[in-house]
Amino acid sequence: MNVFKPSFRKLLVVAATSLCFATGAIGAEKKDSFKVAWSIYAGWMPWAYAADYGIVDKWADKYGIDIEIVQFNDYIESINQYTTGAFDACGMTNMDALTIPAASGVDTTGLILGDYSNGNDGILLKDDTSMEDIRGRQVNLVELSVSHYLLARALEMSGMSERDITVMNTSDADAVASFVTPDVTATAVWNPQLSLIKNQNPDAVEVFDSTQIPGEIIDMMAVNTEVLEANPELGKALVGAWFETLELMSGDGEEARAARRYMAERAGTDLAGFDSQLAETMLFYTPADALAFATNDTLRDTMDKVRLFSFDKGLLGNGAPSADVIGMEFADGSMLGEESNVQLRFDPTYVRMAAEGGPLTSTLQ
Repeated sequence: MNVFKPSFRKLLVVAATSLCFATGAIGAEKKDSFKVAWSIYAGWMPWAYAADYGIVDKWADKYGIDIEIVQFNDYIESINQYTTGAFDACGMTNMDALTIPAASGVDTTGLILGDYSNGNDGILLKDDTSMEDIRGRQVNLVELSVSHYLLARALEMSGMSERDITVMNTSDADAVASFVTPDVTATAVWNPQLSLIKNQNPDAVEVFDSTQIPGEIIDMMAVNTEVLEANPELGKALVGAWFETLELMSGDGEEARAARRYMAERAGTDLAGFDSQLAETMLFYTPADALAFATNDTLRDTMDKVRLFSFDKGLLGNGAPSADVIGMEFADGSMLGEESNVQLRFDPTYVRMAAEGGPLTSTLQ
């Protein structure tokens, strides 16, 4: 993934904001054709299968719409394209939803909170065995990403801060190759790069991972709020396709294994490798589980931590006076931040429809 330097990323956000404000009215129109972006990650691989095996088309046809699912090799670029209005929805983390589209003035809804990282993100050291050993080191990571957030939380929980280390911005595409060089002795990274580094470097020791901050790194399908409000068919179709695919891939039957094998190949691994990544992903296989997570009060506590980190790193916009500058709304109607500037919403309306109707809910059909 080709990740921007922080200064360039901020310039890009400003440009995206201008474009979105200029075209915002278009997003609110009723329409019948939509584009959805996603990138390679264990928790998003079901979109590959759903698109290639006709599940998305089936649900789109049900509502008389067309949905194009587009894979990006560059994760950040997929979010940038969504932010500029080129896509109606995009797979992204909770933090990136806040710091890129929401911070750019693009009102965004977390349609499906699909999973949280439960070991898929980790910190690796060479030849040392504890988080304390990271003190004084250069840590390679995608700066201002969830890996950076993971590092900050790990340092905090270990009685340290970023003053105790040096951050080196490194593309996730370069993470595996850079770790074998002698001068790189610490990295924070996500799967599949995390697994590749561990498999290729017997001296790599994982000293912290996302199991120690459960529920904080969330992977979701985010949708432009104006588009969703004008076109509820899009929400219904995406939720229906998602949970049909998850039902199909779960279990150990041949059909489920075949589906996961296809996802593994698309992710550049084999079935065993993909299953090991899924084991480190708290994937919500049923609408009821996804709904329970989206409506739990801990989500608000998590987003409070995320917004404070984001403000500290200058990710909420130039001149942002406080972490309150961007408002967030949760399933129970409660809010964080400026209520007159709500730009990020966690709205499980369509997931609730699925949960109340049971598997492949009749309320969506």
